[in-house]
Amino acid sequence: MVSPSSKQVFIQGITPNGRPFRPSDWAERLAGVMSQFRPGGAKAGIGGHIAYSPWCVPTVIGGVKCVIVHTDMRDEEPMAWDFVMAFAKDNALQLAEACLLPDPPVQG
Repeated sequence: MVSPSSKQVFIQGITPNGRPFRPSDWAERLAGVMSQFRPGGAKAGIGGHIAYSPWCVPTVIGGVKCVIVHTDMRDEEPMAWDFVMAFAKDNALQLAEACLLPDPPVQG
């Protein structure tokens, strides 16, 4: 269950036996399917159809492929939210609630 105070949910590409989830491009595929769900709707901005949604972004954290899902999707696009959470559950992927912090400025 995702707490209402968390801003981001990290779907981690780790199976219950500790192996990387396959296929290796699963995070990009999932985020690509979700790219139409974004603030302002699918037609928000020029070229919006060729970019990931800010609500569902693939990344690598500590060598593990992840998808960061912003909880605003839950309120604005509940069916999309349910789809992403069901994907994680159906594939027994690990979930972590967190807030991704920006990198500190480079001292120079």
